Amino acid sequence: MNTNDNPSNDPRTTFVLVHGSGTSSHMWASIQRELAIQGRKSFAIDLPGHGMDAQYSASYQSPQRLDVLRAEPSRLASVTLDDNVDALSTAVRKLRNHGPVVLVAASLGGVTTTVFANRHPELVDGLVYISAWACASKANPIDYMGEAEFEGSLLPDLAGLNIELEPPQSIGRANYRTADPALLQRLKASIMEEIDDEHFMAFVNLMQPDESLTVMMADARIQAETWGQVPHAYIRLLRDRSLPLEMQDRLIREADQLTPENRFKVHSLDASHAGFLYQSERVVKLLTEH
Repeated sequence: MNTNDNPSNDPRTTFVLVHGSGTSSHMWASIQRELAIQGRKSFAIDLPGHGMDAQYSASYQSPQRLDVLRAEPSRLASVTLDDNVDALSTAVRKLRNHGPVVLVAASLGGVTTTVFANRHPELVDGLVYISAWACASKANPIDYMGEAEFEGSLLPDLAGLNIELEPPQSIGRANYRTADPALLQRLKASIMEEIDDEHFMAFVNLMQPDESLTVMMADARIQAETWGQVPHAYIRLLRDRSLPLEMQDRLIREADQLTPENRFKVHSLDASHAGFLYQSERVVKLLTEH
Protein backbone atom coordinates (compact mmCIF):
# COMPACT_ATOMS: atom_id res chain seq x y z
CA MET A 1 0.00 0.00 0.00
CA ASN A 2 1.42 3.40 -0.96
CA THR A 3 1.57 5.56 2.18
CA ASN A 4 0.42 8.56 0.13
CA ASP A 5 -2.88 6.89 -0.68
CA ASN A 6 -5.91 7.63 1.46
CA PRO A 7 -8.32 4.69 1.46
CA SER A 8 -10.60 6.48 3.94
CA ASN A 9 -11.80 8.67 1.08
CA ASP A 10 -12.62 5.69 -1.14
CA PRO A 11 -16.37 4.94 -1.05
CA ARG A 12 -15.59 1.25 -1.63
CA THR A 13 -13.67 1.03 1.65
CA THR A 14 -14.99 -1.09 4.48
CA PHE A 15 -14.16 0.10 7.99
CA VAL A 16 -13.54 -2.97 10.12
CA LEU A 17 -14.23 -2.08 13.75
CA VAL A 18 -12.27 -3.96 16.42
CA HIS A 19 -13.64 -3.77 19.96
CA GLY A 20 -11.70 -3.56 23.21
CA SER A 21 -11.72 -5.43 26.50
CA GLY A 22 -15.02 -6.55 27.99
CA THR A 23 -17.01 -5.39 24.99
CA SER A 24 -18.05 -6.65 21.56
CA SER A 25 -19.30 -5.58 18.15
CA HIS A 26 -22.35 -4.13 19.92
CA MET A 27 -20.31 -1.18 21.19
CA TRP A 28 -19.92 0.14 17.64
CA ALA A 29 -23.65 0.52 16.89
CA SER A 30 -23.68 4.34 16.98
CA ILE A 31 -20.61 4.56 14.74
CA GLN A 32 -22.03 2.06 12.27
CA ARG A 33 -25.31 3.95 12.07
CA GLU A 34 -23.49 7.17 11.25
CA LEU A 35 -21.30 5.46 8.66
CA ALA A 36 -24.43 4.02 7.04
CA ILE A 37 -26.09 7.44 6.98
CA GLN A 38 -23.08 8.71 5.05
CA GLY A 39 -23.22 5.79 2.64
CA ARG A 40 -20.07 4.13 3.97
CA LYS A 41 -19.51 0.43 4.64
CA SER A 42 -18.52 -1.09 7.96
CA PHE A 43 -18.08 -4.45 9.63
CA ALA A 44 -17.89 -4.81 13.41
CA ILE A 45 -16.16 -8.02 14.39
CA ASP A 46 -16.76 -10.12 17.49
CA LEU A 47 -13.40 -11.49 18.54
CA PRO A 48 -13.49 -15.10 19.83
CA GLY A 49 -15.66 -15.50 22.91
CA HIS A 50 -17.31 -12.09 22.55
CA GLY A 51 -20.67 -10.79 21.39
CA MET A 52 -23.18 -13.53 20.68
CA ASP A 53 -20.57 -16.06 21.87
CA ALA A 54 -20.06 -14.31 25.20
CA GLN A 55 -20.54 -16.17 28.46
CA TYR A 56 -23.21 -14.89 30.85
CA SER A 57 -23.81 -17.64 33.39
CA ALA A 58 -26.83 -17.84 35.66
CA SER A 59 -24.63 -16.97 38.64
CA TYR A 60 -23.78 -13.62 36.99
CA GLN A 61 -27.44 -12.67 36.73
CA SER A 62 -29.77 -11.38 39.44
CA PRO A 63 -29.69 -12.55 42.16
CA GLN A 64 -25.96 -13.07 41.77
CA ARG A 65 -24.09 -16.09 43.12
CA LEU A 66 -20.54 -14.79 43.30
CA ASP A 67 -19.40 -17.87 45.21
CA VAL A 68 -20.48 -19.99 42.25
CA LEU A 69 -19.16 -17.51 39.68
CA ARG A 70 -15.66 -17.70 41.18
CA ALA A 71 -15.41 -21.38 40.31
CA GLU A 72 -16.99 -21.39 36.86
CA PRO A 73 -14.59 -22.09 33.97
CA SER A 74 -14.40 -19.53 31.18
CA ARG A 75 -14.51 -20.31 27.49
CA LEU A 76 -12.07 -17.43 27.03
CA ALA A 77 -9.42 -19.24 29.09
CA SER A 78 -8.07 -20.92 25.96
CA VAL A 79 -8.32 -17.90 23.64
CA THR A 80 -5.00 -16.47 22.49
CA LEU A 81 -3.93 -13.43 20.52
CA ASP A 82 -3.30 -15.76 17.57
CA ASP A 83 -6.98 -16.78 17.72
CA ASN A 84 -8.01 -13.13 17.57
CA VAL A 85 -5.73 -12.44 14.62
CA ASP A 86 -6.97 -15.53 12.77
CA ALA A 87 -10.60 -14.47 13.26
CA LEU A 88 -9.83 -10.99 11.98
CA SER A 89 -7.91 -12.43 9.04
CA THR A 90 -10.85 -14.61 8.02
CA ALA A 91 -13.18 -11.61 7.96
CA VAL A 92 -10.77 -9.25 6.20
CA ARG A 93 -9.95 -11.70 3.42
CA LYS A 94 -13.64 -11.88 2.55
CA LEU A 95 -14.23 -8.15 2.86
CA ARG A 96 -11.34 -7.35 0.53
CA ASN A 97 -13.33 -8.91 -2.30
CA HIS A 98 -15.45 -5.74 -2.18
CA GLY A 99 -12.76 -3.07 -1.89
CA PRO A 100 -10.12 -1.63 0.44
CA VAL A 101 -10.16 -2.31 4.18
CA VAL A 102 -9.32 0.06 7.02
CA LEU A 103 -9.05 -1.38 10.53
CA VAL A 104 -10.35 0.79 13.39
CA ALA A 105 -9.29 -0.33 16.87
CA ALA A 106 -10.44 0.79 20.30
CA SER A 107 -8.43 0.19 23.49
CA LEU A 108 -7.28 -3.46 23.77
CA GLY A 109 -8.41 -4.01 20.17
CA GLY A 110 -5.17 -2.29 19.23
CA VAL A 111 -3.08 -5.36 20.06
CA THR A 112 -5.04 -7.60 17.67
CA THR A 113 -4.96 -4.89 15.01
CA THR A 114 -1.20 -4.38 15.36
CA VAL A 115 -0.32 -8.07 15.16
CA PHE A 116 -2.67 -8.51 12.20
CA ALA A 117 -0.87 -5.70 10.35
CA ASN A 118 2.50 -7.18 11.36
CA ARG A 119 1.57 -10.46 9.70
CA HIS A 120 -0.69 -9.37 6.84
CA PRO A 121 0.21 -5.83 5.70
CA GLU A 122 -0.91 -6.74 2.18
CA LEU A 123 -4.48 -7.28 3.42
CA VAL A 124 -5.06 -3.89 5.03
CA ASP A 125 -5.09 -0.42 3.50
CA GLY A 126 -5.14 1.69 6.65
CA LEU A 127 -5.15 1.54 10.43
CA VAL A 128 -6.89 3.84 12.91
CA TYR A 129 -6.28 3.58 16.65
CA ILE A 130 -8.86 5.25 18.92
CA SER A 131 -6.99 5.54 22.23
CA ALA A 132 -5.84 2.00 21.52
CA TRP A 133 -2.71 0.09 22.42
CA ALA A 134 -0.02 0.36 19.74
CA CYS A 135 2.90 -1.23 21.57
CA ALA A 136 6.45 -0.47 20.48
CA SER A 137 9.14 -0.46 23.18
CA LYS A 138 7.28 -2.90 25.42
CA ALA A 139 5.53 -6.12 24.47
CA ASN A 140 2.00 -5.54 25.69
CA PRO A 141 -0.36 -3.32 27.72
CA ILE A 142 0.47 -5.07 31.00
CA ASP A 143 4.14 -4.14 30.56
CA TYR A 144 3.25 -0.49 29.94
CA MET A 145 1.01 -0.25 33.02
CA GLY A 146 4.03 0.02 35.31
CA GLU A 147 5.31 3.10 33.50
CA ALA A 148 5.08 6.71 34.69
CA GLU A 149 2.73 7.70 31.86
CA PHE A 150 0.14 5.27 33.19
CA GLU A 151 0.13 6.62 36.75
CA GLY A 152 -2.88 8.85 36.07
CA SER A 153 -5.06 5.91 35.02
CA LEU A 154 -8.12 5.17 37.14
CA LEU A 155 -8.12 1.48 36.21
CA PRO A 156 -6.41 0.47 39.48
CA ASP A 157 -9.39 2.02 41.30
CA LEU A 158 -11.60 -0.66 39.75
CA ALA A 159 -10.01 -3.57 41.60
CA GLY A 160 -13.25 -3.99 43.54
CA LEU A 161 -14.96 -5.16 40.34
CA ASN A 162 -12.60 -8.12 40.00
CA ILE A 163 -13.84 -11.59 40.90
CA GLU A 164 -11.11 -13.79 42.34
CA LEU A 165 -11.23 -17.13 40.55
CA GLU A 166 -10.80 -20.42 42.38
CA PRO A 167 -8.84 -22.10 40.94
CA PRO A 168 -7.10 -19.32 38.97
CA GLN A 169 -7.66 -19.12 35.20
CA SER A 170 -5.90 -17.13 32.50
CA ILE A 171 -8.72 -14.62 32.39
CA GLY A 172 -9.89 -11.54 34.21
CA ARG A 173 -13.50 -11.64 35.43
CA ALA A 174 -15.28 -8.41 36.37
CA ASN A 175 -18.67 -7.92 37.95
CA TYR A 176 -20.14 -5.19 35.78
CA ARG A 177 -23.56 -6.00 37.25
CA THR A 178 -22.52 -4.99 40.74
CA ALA A 179 -25.08 -3.18 42.86
CA ASP A 180 -22.34 -1.16 44.59
CA PRO A 181 -22.97 2.49 43.62
CA ALA A 182 -19.45 3.56 44.59
CA LEU A 183 -17.90 0.98 42.28
CA LEU A 184 -20.18 2.01 39.43
CA GLN A 185 -19.26 5.64 39.89
CA ARG A 186 -15.56 4.74 39.79
CA LEU A 187 -16.17 2.80 36.58
CA LYS A 188 -17.99 5.78 35.10
CA ALA A 189 -15.14 8.12 36.05
CA SER A 190 -12.69 5.74 34.39
CA ILE A 191 -14.40 5.13 31.06
CA MET A 192 -17.22 7.63 30.47
CA GLU A 193 -17.09 10.54 32.89
CA GLU A 194 -18.70 13.15 30.63
CA ILE A 195 -21.76 11.04 29.80
CA ASP A 196 -24.93 11.07 31.89
CA ASP A 197 -25.69 8.12 34.15
CA GLU A 198 -28.49 6.76 31.98
CA HIS A 199 -26.32 6.46 28.89
CA PHE A 200 -23.41 5.17 30.93
CA MET A 201 -25.56 2.34 32.29
CA ALA A 202 -26.75 1.54 28.76
CA PHE A 203 -23.11 0.98 27.83
CA VAL A 204 -22.33 -1.04 30.97
CA ASN A 205 -25.18 -3.40 30.12
CA LEU A 206 -23.35 -4.25 26.89
CA MET A 207 -20.20 -5.29 28.73
CA GLN A 208 -19.26 -8.90 29.38
CA PRO A 209 -17.47 -10.15 32.48
CA ASP A 210 -14.60 -12.23 31.08
CA GLU A 211 -11.51 -11.15 29.16
CA SER A 212 -8.43 -13.13 28.16
CA LEU A 213 -5.29 -12.29 30.11
CA THR A 214 -3.35 -14.30 27.55
CA VAL A 215 -4.31 -11.76 24.88
CA MET A 216 -3.31 -8.85 27.13
CA MET A 217 0.08 -10.40 27.91
CA ALA A 218 1.11 -11.63 24.45
CA ASP A 219 3.85 -9.94 22.44
CA ALA A 220 2.09 -7.29 20.34
CA ARG A 221 5.00 -5.04 19.43
CA ILE A 222 4.93 -3.14 16.16
CA GLN A 223 7.15 -4.54 13.42
CA ALA A 224 8.43 -1.64 11.37
CA GLU A 225 9.09 -3.68 8.23
CA THR A 226 5.45 -4.82 7.93
CA TRP A 227 3.12 -2.75 10.11
CA GLY A 228 5.18 0.23 9.05
CA GLN A 229 4.11 -0.23 5.42
CA VAL A 230 0.49 0.59 6.27
CA PRO A 231 -0.83 4.16 6.63
CA HIS A 232 -1.95 4.73 10.20
CA ALA A 233 -3.77 7.35 12.23
CA TYR A 234 -4.30 7.85 15.96
CA ILE A 235 -7.29 9.56 17.56
CA ARG A 236 -6.24 10.87 20.96
CA LEU A 237 -9.02 11.01 23.54
CA LEU A 238 -8.37 14.05 25.69
CA ARG A 239 -10.55 12.98 28.63
CA ASP A 240 -9.38 9.38 28.75
CA ARG A 241 -8.76 8.30 32.34
CA SER A 242 -8.25 4.62 31.52
CA LEU A 243 -5.50 4.97 28.92
CA PRO A 244 -4.16 8.40 29.94
CA LEU A 245 -3.30 11.00 27.34
CA GLU A 246 0.34 10.85 28.44
CA MET A 247 0.45 7.16 27.57
CA GLN A 248 -1.38 7.69 24.28
CA ASP A 249 1.26 10.25 23.33
CA ARG A 250 4.07 7.90 24.31
CA LEU A 251 2.63 5.16 22.10
CA ILE A 252 2.41 7.59 19.19
CA ARG A 253 5.94 8.86 19.76
CA GLU A 254 7.48 5.41 20.00
CA ALA A 255 5.73 4.18 16.86
CA ASP A 256 6.89 7.26 14.95
CA GLN A 257 10.46 6.56 16.03
CA LEU A 258 10.18 3.07 14.54
CA THR A 259 8.64 4.27 11.27
CA PRO A 260 9.86 7.86 10.76
CA GLU A 261 8.92 7.77 7.06
CA ASN A 262 5.37 6.72 7.91
CA ARG A 263 4.30 8.55 11.02
CA PHE A 264 0.94 8.50 12.75
CA LYS A 265 -1.53 11.06 11.45
CA VAL A 266 -2.80 12.39 14.77
CA HIS A 267 -6.20 13.79 15.68
CA SER A 268 -7.70 14.72 19.03
CA LEU A 269 -11.22 14.35 20.36
CA ASP A 270 -12.62 15.77 23.58
CA ALA A 271 -13.95 12.46 24.87
CA SER A 272 -13.36 9.77 27.47
CA HIS A 273 -12.23 6.19 26.88
CA ALA A 274 -15.69 5.01 25.78
CA GLY A 275 -17.43 8.38 25.61
CA PHE A 276 -16.34 8.81 21.99
CA LEU A 277 -19.16 6.40 21.08
CA TYR A 278 -21.60 9.21 21.87
CA GLN A 279 -19.84 11.52 19.41
CA SER A 280 -20.52 9.41 16.35
CA GLU A 281 -20.71 12.26 13.83
CA ARG A 282 -17.34 13.64 14.89
CA VAL A 283 -15.73 10.19 14.97
CA VAL A 284 -16.99 9.29 11.51
CA LYS A 285 -15.77 12.62 10.15
CA LEU A 286 -12.29 11.79 11.45
CA LEU A 287 -12.46 8.27 10.03
CA THR A 288 -13.58 9.31 6.57
CA GLU A 289 -11.65 12.54 6.10
CA HIS A 290 -8.33 12.02 7.90
